[in-house]
Amino acid sequence: MIKIDESLQPVELKNRLELFWDLSAKKITSLETSTGTSGAPVVTVDGIYTARPWTEWTQGFQFGSAILQFDATGETDFLTLGRQNSLEKMSAHLTHTGVHDHGFQNVSTFGNLLRLMSEGRIPENNWERRYYELALKCSAAVQGHRWTSIKDGGGYIYSFNGPHSLFSDTIRSLRSLAIGHRLGHCLKGEGDVSINLLQRAIEHGTVTALYNVYYGEGRDYYDIRGRVAHESIFNTNDGSYRCPSTQQGYSPFTTWTRGLSWILCGFAEQLEFLRSLQNTEEGTFNEAITIFEKAAEATCDYYIDSTPSDGIPYWDTGAPGIANIDLNKPADPFNPWEPVDSSAAAIAAQGLLRMGRTCTDSLKAQRYWQAGLSISKTLLSDQYVSLESDHQGLILHSLYHRPKAWDRTDTDGVARGESTMWGDYHARELCLYLTRVLSDEPSPNFWNVLVS
Repeated sequence: MIKIDESLQPVELKNRLELFWDLSAKKITSLETSTGTSGAPVVTVDGIYTARPWTEWTQGFQFGSAILQFDATGETDFLTLGRQNSLEKMSAHLTHTGVHDHGFQNVSTFGNLLRLMSEGRIPENNWERRYYELALKCSAAVQGHRWTSIKDGGGYIYSFNGPHSLFSDTIRSLRSLAIGHRLGHCLKGEGDVSINLLQRAIEHGTVTALYNVYYGEGRDYYDIRGRVAHESIFNTNDGSYRCPSTQQGYSPFTTWTRGLSWILCGFAEQLEFLRSLQNTEEGTFNEAITIFEKAAEATCDYYIDSTPSDGIPYWDTGAPGIANIDLNKPADPFNPWEPVDSSAAAIAAQGLLRMGRTCTDSLKAQRYWQAGLSISKTLLSDQYVSLESDHQGLILHSLYHRPKAWDRTDTDGVARGESTMWGDYHARELCLYLTRVLSDEPSPNFWNVLVS
């Protein structure tokens, strides 16, 4: 269980945040000026970012990192870098029909740029705004078109594995659909039918909450409240649910902790978004808010209760070597049995902070907020922040794909000391959130894409 520091205040992280942004600038510059590899950077190998197979889902994190760097520090060179790379290299991702990652790729780039303009942090420019809006509308429609309807009503955005596959990761990519809706867009289907993107986002979130999250209600023998399945499998002939599955976890009946973090953060953020629309001209979302809040609270509680005392999880709660590890102590990246995954901690910490702001139960809200701060303190420590100038990664001890052995390992077979593109990006999102808190400024919310 995480040892939550109930007295920790954001101001106590100020010096570490300043160091973080200084290091972040150097890492972004190093990656941009390196010779590079074929394909988007995914993970570091001996400190150097390299590509990896599967799908190209990390380019937006690379260029989005420069945009976040500008947001946090005002360094205009990074705005120029992020904007130029987004315009020149991201267009194919806008209409990529083969992936579920539009919220990762395009909200991290075009979404952040449009948000900055709407917040008044970059100058208003009509044609630039229209370009970003069109890009995000296209991305949202393509994302929304990857749809599988299920037997009991509703449906989900299917993963790159195919129409049978519902990934936990995709809850964080619902930002794409939400932005598309905010911009007044819809998906046009057969016979010119207009498909509401917000409704599609709500349906996907509802199905994810129902099938990928457990609530201790007797669903199966391993039904523990708050744990998650990485993937749910459906029969596409009749839309019926078949079984849990996983691609990157240890088993369908254990919890891959990055999947847990995607769920935790994704639902927390979507809950904030729906509450921002509640009882407006958009309508009332009581049912969806109830479902999303139940999923968010369950996963927050499970993360806190099942994670080592410093808030950094091992890569899967049921990995075989976990039996040799004392989970009441801080996570040990140098243990000889199982790797930790700091990227899961970076994602979860932001989700916990957001739940601390949006949870309606004041005691739970305080617990989540302080847990988020406690994890942030660990992530900003020397053990996890990459201080070496020749290491291109920012957050150490991040993991990609343990079952496929896509991470560099030491002689004991355990991966450690490396970084991932999403881990670094989400650490920057987390630190931008905290930087805004310290400045007493509004949170950087993805849905703030309209001029207020």
